[in-house]
Amino acid sequence: MPDRDYIEIRGARENNLKNVDLKIPKRKITIFTGVSGSGKSSLVFDTIAAEARRQLNDTFSTFVRNFLPRYSQPEADAIDNLSMAIIVDQKHLGGGSHSTVGTITDIYSFMRLLFSRAGSPKVAFPTAFSFNEPQGWCPECNGLGRKLGVDMDRFLDPRRSLNQGAILFPEYAVDSWGWNVLQQSGLFDMDKPVDQYTAAELQTLLYAEPYKVKINMGGKSMNLSMEGIIDRFRSKYINRDLKTMSERTQKSVEPFMTMGPCTTCNGARLNRSALACKINGLTIAEMANMEVDDLIGVISAIQDPLTAPIVAAIVDRLQHMIDIGLEYLSLDRATDTLSGGESQRIKMVKHLGSSLVDVMYVFDEPSIGMHPRDVHRLNELLQKLRDKGNTVLVVEHDPDVIRFADHIVDVGPRAGKAGGNIVFQGNYLGLLQSGTLTGKFLATHQPVKTNCRIPQGHLAIRDANANNLKNLNVDIPAGILTVVTGVAGSGKSTLINQVFLSQHPGAIVIDQSPIGVSSRSNPATYTGILDEVRKAFASANKVNASLFSFNSKGACETCQGLGVVYTDLAYMDEVKSPCETCGGKRFKDEVLSYKLNGLSIADVLALSVEDAMALLEIKEIHKKLAALVDVGLHYLTLGQPLSTLSGGECQRIKLASELHKKGSVYVMDEPTTGLHMSDIGHLLAIMDRLVDTGNTVIVIEHNLEIIRNADWIIDMGPEGGHKGGEVIFEGTPQELLRCERSLTSAYLRRSVLS
Repeated sequence: MPDRDYIEIRGARENNLKNVDLKIPKRKITIFTGVSGSGKSSLVFDTIAAEARRQLNDTFSTFVRNFLPRYSQPEADAIDNLSMAIIVDQKHLGGGSHSTVGTITDIYSFMRLLFSRAGSPKVAFPTAFSFNEPQGWCPECNGLGRKLGVDMDRFLDPRRSLNQGAILFPEYAVDSWGWNVLQQSGLFDMDKPVDQYTAAELQTLLYAEPYKVKINMGGKSMNLSMEGIIDRFRSKYINRDLKTMSERTQKSVEPFMTMGPCTTCNGARLNRSALACKINGLTIAEMANMEVDDLIGVISAIQDPLTAPIVAAIVDRLQHMIDIGLEYLSLDRATDTLSGGESQRIKMVKHLGSSLVDVMYVFDEPSIGMHPRDVHRLNELLQKLRDKGNTVLVVEHDPDVIRFADHIVDVGPRAGKAGGNIVFQGNYLGLLQSGTLTGKFLATHQPVKTNCRIPQGHLAIRDANANNLKNLNVDIPAGILTVVTGVAGSGKSTLINQVFLSQHPGAIVIDQSPIGVSSRSNPATYTGILDEVRKAFASANKVNASLFSFNSKGACETCQGLGVVYTDLAYMDEVKSPCETCGGKRFKDEVLSYKLNGLSIADVLALSVEDAMALLEIKEIHKKLAALVDVGLHYLTLGQPLSTLSGGECQRIKLASELHKKGSVYVMDEPTTGLHMSDIGHLLAIMDRLVDTGNTVIVIEHNLEIIRNADWIIDMGPEGGHKGGEVIFEGTPQELLRCERSLTSAYLRRSVLS
């Protein structure tokens, strides 16, 4: 009889897994760890979670299944005793302005119900408070809260006179037709700087309603209709569909446009009726604009007995957001502005109130974006889910999360073809003594850096007041490694990604955004390696280089170079199978007959980066291959679709393509994402090499290993949201240890002493 207390996997072979047999305890927290590319995600997501979802979908009718996501059966002999799987991943929440933190967590739905019951003056229906419904939205902006307007900073330079070209929009350039009309109107002093105009003069210039003026044209006097130059711009371009105009017009006009708050609702998204309704003197928009840790007190103070159950439900969900470290968010924050880590934690909030039990929750590095101070909150959440009788599976690198596990599965020993095995199963103490890479690095503690580099000047940030920043002036040291840290929501990303990059636009940004969504794009194409490989094949075989592209002449005609064929079975799942003509190799037989160093083009694309360095005698690609090895991507195959890479892997591929530059400023946003502890030393070596060759490196990071090895640290805080936005420390790692005000300091001290 099977043991129902364990998920049992036999013969798992998905991706690089080597016939893995494994028993995972149910109703426990199991952490899966191992180096990047070791196979842990293949085991957890592509095998266990995929099969659980596939089997759940199979319980529905064929008609219903046609509308559900499709999951192919994973490569494994058997997977037994699965529960329903809920996957909480790092995919960004989209949806734009119509999707907010409030709508995605359902808290705003309860708020609408609350206002329809207890608001005054009375508005009977909850839909009247919805910015996604005509009954509630602002008629001017249709619930967006924003409207296309004129960018006044680009349109007008008020320090100049009209004769000096104060109007920067080309239609009013000096000696143009528009400028000539303004001059002949006689209404404006053409030599007086615009910022010295009276309020009435400025109103006439910018916003006057249509009026008649007499001008001279071709020696004849004529009446001409004029209006304020801003109103004319709006009626001519903003109130019409710009995309219907010529490409030349679009390019000339777009720089002078900007999205700003709707002037009718002032960004509140709702109509006047909804905004007139208040509870305890506040509208629903004002409450949605509050940070969660302030809002919970306001909601708790609502004493109407008729709404007590609604108030309790809202408070409960707001508390979940606080518990998971999102107290600095507001309900009206658009979901497409959230980071991957914030998106994942928002998804967690939805499941915290669930009364379902014996569910399998699957998390993908949930500590991403979390300051060490907040990791204990995550652990408490995982514990709550477990204690309700659920199975919790977590792919994770953070030592503080691994330490908290009931059971640990270490996958390895290395990456790619050198991985795919279970190298350890057991508890945390057993892992420390196991001798695996994970065990060794968990048992090792390093001191903070003492030999910090001397800055070579500085890069100034001035008047930084975006989001929660409190009008900061900060100097980033040049020629050294600077780490910007602080709790989530403290303002570090705003300071660097928004303000610094706008003031220093020449910086090279290495972030985690996807670099390929197509199965036709891979590391070889992205880095330019394939171009050189194709040239080498063409030269060796005296044929055209385009033959060696599966996007061009060399593509298998049956699958068009995809390597697979999709068969539509109407209401049943679409079947993906290897192309029978090319056997999944993507190329025509003729192309596969051409060889280079004894390898066909398909053989080359199947090589790992590491093997390609050893086997391919093409000097032009060795520097690019070495760069991929340097950033820890030696295990990727040259032909692996970029759409299958994690955010951390995407970031490292970008870094590899930029490594050759000198005298540059590099900005990296949490580059340790997805990195095993053993790879962080490798990443630090790359950063050091960049600095030592004359570059400035600025890193936004929570990882203590990176922080302790910085030359300079800027710590933001003290908390998130409106309680943050300040620089609370600037200095070396050793100086940070003595900073009592810094939360980062407390955790850095603990890591050094433990």
